[in-house]
Amino acid sequence: MQIEIKTKKNEGTERLLEVSVPVNVVEDAEERTAKRYASSVRLPGFRPGKAPAALVRKRFRDAIRQQALESLLQEAYQEVIEREKLKPASQPHVHDVQFDEGKPLVFELHVEVRPELELARTQGFRVSRTLSPVTDDTVTQQLDEMRDQRANWAPATEKPAPGDMVTVLLATADDTGALPEGKEYRLVLGGGQAIPGIEELIMRMTAGQTLEDSVRWPDDFPDEAQRGKTKPVRVTLQDVKRKALPDLDDAFAREVGDFESLDALKTTVRTDLESHAEREADAAVRQQIIDQIVQSNAFDVPPSWVNQLIDGYMKAYQIPDEERERFSAEFRPVAERQVRRDLIIDTLAERESLKATEADIDERVADVAQKRKAEPGQVYASLQKAGRLQEIERAITEEKVFKWLLERNTVE
Repeated sequence: MQIEIKTKKNEGTERLLEVSVPVNVVEDAEERTAKRYASSVRLPGFRPGKAPAALVRKRFRDAIRQQALESLLQEAYQEVIEREKLKPASQPHVHDVQFDEGKPLVFELHVEVRPELELARTQGFRVSRTLSPVTDDTVTQQLDEMRDQRANWAPATEKPAPGDMVTVLLATADDTGALPEGKEYRLVLGGGQAIPGIEELIMRMTAGQTLEDSVRWPDDFPDEAQRGKTKPVRVTLQDVKRKALPDLDDAFAREVGDFESLDALKTTVRTDLESHAEREADAAVRQQIIDQIVQSNAFDVPPSWVNQLIDGYMKAYQIPDEERERFSAEFRPVAERQVRRDLIIDTLAERESLKATEADIDERVADVAQKRKAEPGQVYASLQKAGRLQEIERAITEEKVFKWLLERNTVE
């Protein structure tokens, strides 16, 4: 396709190109589109496909030009990608389209491209591996968390204390100072669900009591307009419940799982904590290597990839849209770090032929099947149906890449 391409911006992964399609190419596209219309449209007094081309072009002028424009934009885009040897990282955008009668088609094409990573230095780094010890206190803390998960909430007659669950009717004065009808809330005191002043008021009460007092809003309250304000508050304490933890004994161990005794449960908990500590130490080593590679090999990342990752985490954490700006600002460095990590792994996997093979995947599926005591074919079909095979492929590829890196760098 005969087009003219001018580069208006070439920074990092961003490309802004001005594309011009000559008049004769535009007219040819309109002519082809008009012929397609003439062969299929129905006009009064003419058999299908027999209406004069001039009449068809006059009657369907706008539709013909719109279809021709869409076709030209698509063809021109493909030509730009091939001629400029671009590898788009996201859906391109067309801006400032100029499509006047008898003139060239002119538009701007905004494209994000995949960065080309050279990774000149991937060896000779020194990283440290720190293994967190698993102590008796660590095991006890884990067991306490397990007890907490299985705790019962029992009614309490005493004044509430931190850790208690309360049900309250809470009313906060409006701008006029009037107290509206209270709304019911269920809170765990000390959990940050209510501001400290309100919790202090609740802890002065007994079930069934109503109190009114002035409460000062904290200086770091999310709503800046409310920070430091003192307002009348009315609280009715409806009930108080206190957490009752199960005894840490053999019966608890049997309730938790297939454990004959508390000692057996403790042994398993310790083993799991030690395995987790090993994985955490290995993950830290991997990240240190990635960070040093990033420091030694500068490259840009496509903003759209970072934004996609932010969107994914917003959805996973159910962040409301009104919190998007704050969440994006806080999470963007983490997202950029993840994108850089993925790019480095992909580049090394391709360059050093470290991608997971079908044989690797089959072997991993066989291991999963053995643990499940199932047939490999059934497990493979189940994983494929659930869309999990890609995760397995990615995990194997990462393992190969980091094995390759660890052989070429020093871990102390």
